[in-house]
Amino acid sequence: MIAEAGHFALILALVLSLVQLSVPVWGLRRGDAALISVGPMTAVAQFAFVALSFIALTYCYVTSDFSVFNVYQNSHSAQPLIYRFTSVWGNHEGSMLLWVLILATFGALVALFSAPLPITLRTHVLAVQGAIATAFYLFILFSSNPFARIAQAPMEGRDLNPILQDLGLAVHPPMLYLGYVGCSISFSFAVAALIEGRIDAAWARWVRPWTLLTWLFLTGGIAMGSYWAYYELGWGGWWFWDPVENASLMPWIAGTALLHSAVVMEKREALKVWTVLLAILAFSLSLLGTFLVRSGVLTSVHTFAADPSRGVFILAILIFFIGGSLALYAWRAPMLKTGGLFAPISREGALIYNNLFLSAACATIFVGTLYPLALEAVTGEKISVGAPFFNATFGPLILPLLIALPFGPLLAWKRGDLYAASQRLLVAVGIGVFGMAATFAAQTGGPVLAPFGIGLALYVIIGTLTDLAERAGFVRLPFATALSRARGLPGSAWGTAFAHLGVGVMLLGVVGETQWGAEKIASMKVGDTVSLRHYDLTLDATFPRTGPNYRETVIRLTVRRNGHVIGVLEPTKRAFAARQMTTSEAALLTRGVSQLYAAVGEVEATGTTVRIYHKPLVLLIWLGPLLMMFGALLSLSDRRLRVGAPKPARRRIAAEAAE
Repeated sequence: MIAEAGHFALILALVLSLVQLSVPVWGLRRGDAALISVGPMTAVAQFAFVALSFIALTYCYVTSDFSVFNVYQNSHSAQPLIYRFTSVWGNHEGSMLLWVLILATFGALVALFSAPLPITLRTHVLAVQGAIATAFYLFILFSSNPFARIAQAPMEGRDLNPILQDLGLAVHPPMLYLGYVGCSISFSFAVAALIEGRIDAAWARWVRPWTLLTWLFLTGGIAMGSYWAYYELGWGGWWFWDPVENASLMPWIAGTALLHSAVVMEKREALKVWTVLLAILAFSLSLLGTFLVRSGVLTSVHTFAADPSRGVFILAILIFFIGGSLALYAWRAPMLKTGGLFAPISREGALIYNNLFLSAACATIFVGTLYPLALEAVTGEKISVGAPFFNATFGPLILPLLIALPFGPLLAWKRGDLYAASQRLLVAVGIGVFGMAATFAAQTGGPVLAPFGIGLALYVIIGTLTDLAERAGFVRLPFATALSRARGLPGSAWGTAFAHLGVGVMLLGVVGETQWGAEKIASMKVGDTVSLRHYDLTLDATFPRTGPNYRETVIRLTVRRNGHVIGVLEPTKRAFAARQMTTSEAALLTRGVSQLYAAVGEVEATGTTVRIYHKPLVLLIWLGPLLMMFGALLSLSDRRLRVGAPKPARRRIAAEAAE
């Protein structure tokens, strides 16, 4: 009965999305305030029914109701409660229900907090959200029903995919979906603006908080997925340039460009056409990621097995929304008025420079990801585009962006002084050069590029701190006065600084892990010792252990440095009977921001294969995104994003409404 109630709630949500799509727009055309007011109410009601549907499916999983086919396929009564809960979105049908729940949540938030918006803009934004929701409700109900029953309920389920039975999966998919689906808000604002043929600084001010929130979640989702792959897959890698990883990175890059472009539009009412296009592309790339994951065109640990009909359905959604929005853009964009002028050397110019290289990097990833699929579809020939291609193309595009990153905040709006900004960055350049020279001297014949990477990272970090010091006046004012000024800086200034700091910190981690990491694979018996980078690892014991729904072989390694025991590693090899699958669970020993990493290979009578890695500075790879997320939170706290449109824009809107 609970499953049927959840299914019925989903059908009611579909009906409400159709009402949200049509009735308020009809009311707007007729000038009927009562019909217009239906939009926000239906958005909130739609969220309530989708939430009920999701709760119903969750209840079926938690209670192990194997008469529901989806539960039977992806759960087991012996699973720990946390994994029965995460199993809800550890499959295609459940994850799509989570997708529409998040979509409805964003729609309800827009409805509840959109009072300052012009009525026409709010109505069209909610209508576009209703259209997106309608498409995905139809997809779920007709091809991916999570509540389908089995006539003869089995006694036990098939278990969740073992590699998904991890706490990281409680965080990674919801955060990533919040980022993916959150792009729909900026998309809806862009389409609404094109329908109205009007876009201004007020529009940019309204869009920025939603874009920031989306960017925050997308950053966290990608970082969490990277860390999960690092410790769960047993190979010690944190980024594989997997097509599905690329599909999440592309909307993040587009969203980053959109954030910077919206700043220019808000300040100077420039880049209107470009900003609208970025909002469309960010969500389009999110839809592309959905297609790649669920169409069956890719084989990856990130993808869900799906029949071709589902892929065709998603492709139709993709074509309708991407094609429709781009057609509307081509028709209406030329009608948008251009904004203020500015010199090439200015903060606006730096932000355009930022957009140029980010867009080129995104295009490179797009081509490298989709070209093999297009070639196979057309000619049947299979080729592989992997890390060498992306490293050789993506890296050179990001390098000039990193060099220019500290300059942007130091340049004035409209017309800047590049020479003065360069003078203020002399300390950052000096520290970067010193760090590079010190690394060259210390590594004694190591990787040639590593010192340059360290120097660049230090330059970015110190350059970012230089901007904060300049704003607060730490160089020219008494310390107490400067500290007081620093506290009074707007949240956006602190947010920008932390986000840029995160980039520098992450770069330090990437350089350390990729350039100085060490690996050793050995076949070991009890009593054997393996040495790696001044660490000695001794295999003390091998023993079995039973878990809730698996059996595992544990390898106990004692770690010594200079003869002193500093820790114990216990990597395991797990066997899941229900799925007839085995997984390797890595063990990590953290030393500062570096880690020792051990994983079990084959367990045989002649010896156990153990992979051991030393990962210098590896934790900085994920500390950087955490700093970026904190920066986004600080920016969201900025009062200017809470008070609505700038005063000139509000006056102009009021005048247009009076006319």
